Amino acid sequence: MDVLFINPGSAKDVYQGLSTDYSGIGTPYWLLLLSQSCRSQGYEVGVLDVLAEKLLLDDAITRIKDLNPRLITFCVYGENVNSGTTQMSGAVRLADLLKECGVEIPISFVGSHVQALPYKVLDEEPNIDIIFTNEGVYSLWNILKLDDLTDIDKLKTIKGIGFIKDDKPFLTKPEKIVPQERMDIDLPGYAWDLLPYDKKPFDLYRSPMWHGEYDHDKRTPYAALYTSLGCLFQCEFCMINILNRDDLDEVGVAGNYNKMRFWSPEFIIKEFDKLVEMGVETIRIADEMFLLNPKYYVPLTEMLSKRPYADRLRMWAYSRVDTIRRPGVLKLLRKAGIKWLCLGIESADKNVRLEVSKGKFEDVNIVDVVNQIHDADIGIIANYMFGLPGDTHETMQKTLDLSLELNTIAWNAYAAMPLPGSQLYKNAVDAGIDLPEDYAGYSFHAYTTKPLPTEDLTPEEILRFRDKAYLVYHNDKKFLEKVKNTYGDIAVDNIIKNTKVKLKRKILGD
Repeated sequence: MDVLFINPGSAKDVYQGLSTDYSGIGTPYWLLLLSQSCRSQGYEVGVLDVLAEKLLLDDAITRIKDLNPRLITFCVYGENVNSGTTQMSGAVRLADLLKECGVEIPISFVGSHVQALPYKVLDEEPNIDIIFTNEGVYSLWNILKLDDLTDIDKLKTIKGIGFIKDDKPFLTKPEKIVPQERMDIDLPGYAWDLLPYDKKPFDLYRSPMWHGEYDHDKRTPYAALYTSLGCLFQCEFCMINILNRDDLDEVGVAGNYNKMRFWSPEFIIKEFDKLVEMGVETIRIADEMFLLNPKYYVPLTEMLSKRPYADRLRMWAYSRVDTIRRPGVLKLLRKAGIKWLCLGIESADKNVRLEVSKGKFEDVNIVDVVNQIHDADIGIIANYMFGLPGDTHETMQKTLDLSLELNTIAWNAYAAMPLPGSQLYKNAVDAGIDLPEDYAGYSFHAYTTKPLPTEDLTPEEILRFRDKAYLVYHNDKKFLEKVKNTYGDIAVDNIIKNTKVKLKRKILGD
């Protein structure tokens, strides 16, 4: 075997007690893209999904030894790209144990965290032999051509990687990312067939609670995929575009690399066909901004709407509040099997949104847009963020009040985190703000989480408000009545059980 791709297990670190039943287990789409890409070049590829199989570390090590690949590649991407840093906890733990057990196979890392902080990773993690400094497609192809993956002189000839040379972190010249015109060719789909399963394909993967209509039995089989990569916006709390990195700066900032690339609709529809043939109808379209370019999403959704399985699909996709404008688009989405839209509302206060370059949604009335979506029989997952620069107790309460007014079928609220690769991270470093003590701490669910302070709010105040807001919303009578009328009593019961899982917080004295 040429390369073994590993999806690490960090769920308990990141989600605490929610990891047992309530957090999602998504298909590792970047791992599958890289796997299929390497296979297209004739390389023998394997996949080990530690998270999905819930493998003990000793069992994972045994499996790796038995497979004996030429290269081990940890793909440190999470359910969303923003969780790349938090996935480092499980990946580094396993990498360290592999070295302790005497495994001499070179260990490489690819993912958003190493792209954001390549020098720091190489300096602080001695058991990582090689990192990839962007998405890694062409670098992987080229490094696998080498006979000796430990020869420093040969490694120096490979663009887009980093390693230790003369006891110091060393990065080679940047490698290009896959250009638009090569998307269908050089990233030729997903290696779905390499995923582990118990009784049937995709049964080790489960959707978020709401995507299963708050019914555990409906959460699997489940899959997620991209139809495009990247985003054109520059929100300061996000680091999605760090994947497009093309420089050797000490600290990468995602906003410097904002661009999008698309697979052709004709190519992507085949991936949907494959998933349905394998028994998957609960699907997440993981694009950061699916409803942005009608040149791609309109023909794709039109194709989907004509598929015989369209009425069975239970899909969701991301959108901005100000992109639901094209006449007939909501009707088309619903016909194509998209039954939920995720809206990044973030804050009810436009000045707070402007502070992080989120914008003012071109003065679109948020309430009107939400009502339009509801009228089209499409559910909404509303995302909010507490503790953004400019936030106060008053603006956070304003955001919570707006969320209660909108009464969407699903509600996510985050504490603003200094995610490596984001502008907020760089700002925090420049200002000397204390950062989370470990990788997991960059998740607002984790025990060691530490949100960013604002001028008016401490991390403790932000976290208390977020956790209280979660309970307020999910115990709201109007919300629970809506859930009951939409999904039934089982859904309400599961929501109440979910709220009983208390997250321990170190900074709050737990």
